[in-house]
Amino acid sequence: MATSNTEEIKEIERKEQGIINFDEFPPEVLIKHPLQHTWTLWYYEPDKSKSWEESQREITSFDTAEDFWSLYNHIKPASELRQGCDYSMFKQGIRPMWEDDANKLGGRWLINLDKKQRATDLDHFWLEILLCMIGEAFNEYSDDVCGAVVNVRTKGDKIGIWTSNANSEDSVIEIGRKLKERLRITPKLTIGYQVHKDTMIKKGSQTKNTYTV
Repeated sequence: MATSNTEEIKEIERKEQGIINFDEFPPEVLIKHPLQHTWTLWYYEPDKSKSWEESQREITSFDTAEDFWSLYNHIKPASELRQGCDYSMFKQGIRPMWEDDANKLGGRWLINLDKKQRATDLDHFWLEILLCMIGEAFNEYSDDVCGAVVNVRTKGDKIGIWTSNANSEDSVIEIGRKLKERLRITPKLTIGYQVHKDTMIKKGSQTKNTYTV
């Protein structure tokens, strides 16, 4: 009994002196939350003196939830990017371009937003997609997700979520359904999946959708 009272007194004394006993805190408060994958943020700004590939800048990589929020809160939101600029977030080692080995057999779910939606939906959609990716929200199909790109353009903005294999129909469709669900897109509005090799041949607006949800 005496030992118990002594420990209580010591604890009160420590609190009064402002001494923090880290043993009181659960481990999850003291450590960062690791993500399943390491992710890299890229930024594209058009530069006439450089090629498209050279204009893609690798900004930084992160592998914990806390580092994601630190990054996200210290960069401009997508809605404030200059016309013609992009953000891309891909798994580490995958470049945000069709030719990358991880992307060349894949495609993207594409969400088109009109100019008015830049103020209302763009940042919300982009953040929700990033959270879906780093949080592995696509369940057993999360490994098929390569990354996502947001394009800020004069006529209207676009967000694409890229997958690795356009022929994996079950995976592609399930990712599209989950995406539509998380973004709360009305069932009456369909979104389309475009295969990269088709997009490379044709202009984006003319590329046919291989799948829709």
